[in-house]
Amino acid sequence: MQNKYLFADIVVVDEDQIGVIVKSWEGAFLAKGGRGEPNYDIYVRSYNCIQNYPESKVERYRVRHKYLDEQELEWQRG
Repeated sequence: MQNKYLFADIVVVDEDQIGVIVKSWEGAFLAKGGRGEPNYDIYVRSYNCIQNYPESKVERYRVRHKYLDEQELEWQRG
């Protein structure tokens, strides 16, 4: 089974927390054979730490607009 997400993908965890994938793990071998679910170490900014999540608890972050508005441009430029 191939991992669905890659290093540096921006994702949503715990319903409303945005994080970044810092490491992906293949599913561990199961006692009955085959592999288990892949999991990921994700840095969640609001928690200020890295936490591990199974793939089923991770959602892809969907960008809602194509361009930065004026406030976002100002923030981006620093």
